[in-house]
Amino acid sequence: MGLMPLVTVNLGSAAVQCRAVPVDLGQGNPKGFFIAYSGTFDVDPWVEMFYFPADTLTLAVFTAAGEMLWRRDLGPAVVPGMWFCPICACDLDGDGVDELWFVNNVNTLHPLGRSGYRLERVDALTGKTTGQWKWPLWPEGTLSHTFRNFILAGNVRGNPVLVTAQGTYRDMHLQGWKADMTPRWQYDIASDAPGARGAHRNPVVDINDDGVDELLWGERCIELDAGRELFCADRETYRGHSDVIEPLRDPSTGKWFIFTAREGDPSVSPRVVLFDSTGRRVWGDVDSGHMDIGWVARLGEGGEFVASAIRIRYKTCGPDGRHHHDVKEFVYEAMTGRRLSLPYPVYRTIPVDLNGDNRDELVYGIPGGDGTVIDCFGLPLGSVEATVAAHGSFCDLPGEQALTYTEDGTLRVWTAVS
Repeated sequence: MGLMPLVTVNLGSAAVQCRAVPVDLGQGNPKGFFIAYSGTFDVDPWVEMFYFPADTLTLAVFTAAGEMLWRRDLGPAVVPGMWFCPICACDLDGDGVDELWFVNNVNTLHPLGRSGYRLERVDALTGKTTGQWKWPLWPEGTLSHTFRNFILAGNVRGNPVLVTAQGTYRDMHLQGWKADMTPRWQYDIASDAPGARGAHRNPVVDINDDGVDELLWGERCIELDAGRELFCADRETYRGHSDVIEPLRDPSTGKWFIFTAREGDPSVSPRVVLFDSTGRRVWGDVDSGHMDIGWVARLGEGGEFVASAIRIRYKTCGPDGRHHHDVKEFVYEAMTGRRLSLPYPVYRTIPVDLNGDNRDELVYGIPGGDGTVIDCFGLPLGSVEATVAAHGSFCDLPGEQALTYTEDGTLRVWTAVS
């Protein structure tokens, strides 16, 4: 297997950070990508990581054929960080074309002026604004606790639901929106409420196969029809937040499970856990520590799931990137919790099934990685030569693809070739 870029796009400016989501541009149009990029690294709201950015955040859409449809510089009022300005693509009105959503700031003089924050909707084909709504505000806390914004989407019996949310570490607030942008539901979690806090990944999946998607808000499972919490795993024993929340479906039984690697509340055991679809613990491991980064991948001979979690002593972040210190890897048979020893490091890897054989390849593609691609045995397959902004089935090909970016602003969509 080899690697080749399907499409190459040059932004004409630096891209030290880049986030991307796939976009459905409607019948007769190729698939597209909604991206947010900047010549400065992702700005984190924690005061020990926050810094004054040297560049602004730009939004753009380009097609899988390589055509740039539009771009828009958001200016200095929008802090170029994923927690300040999340992005999302969702066809809320059901017309077959995704609307694009992000958090804007109309207070052009004050980047931290929350009263100016807006949920903004734009046309995917033109980039023109088609609506703005006040971003929900709650009592102000520290910088890190105040500026944690999310935009997510799911389905309820075939009908899309947009979700906005605020908070990760203390009080947390979630809102569901109807197609006409009237409120569908609101769910608030007080700072002193029992149970886990949020997470840095929040997947949406129909965990009980009832036609209604659930949001895995940390170790809480919230159905999107009425915003009702179905369960909170380890409610009485854990109050921290997770870095990794990863749903997986056991191919032998068809049942869903939830893998988590816990970052907050580092003295509470266990730090790595597999739950079933009702929040019951299946297995747990590691007594203490800050778990940061991890994944679930199909690496077994029959495509069985393998899970990884990375424990670190501390991390730093600034204009020169994000750095983890004193890294230790943990790898498991995902369904049993049995520890594994792989013949290669998993730190900085992202699982992507590039050739469509139901076994993942690993791309050293998180920031700081060199883009090397290996198979599940550790054999080198080549390199995507860059950092991965997104991966998934973007094109009509047997496997998945990886969208990458380099600091000079070159974007590529990579695929496998035989």
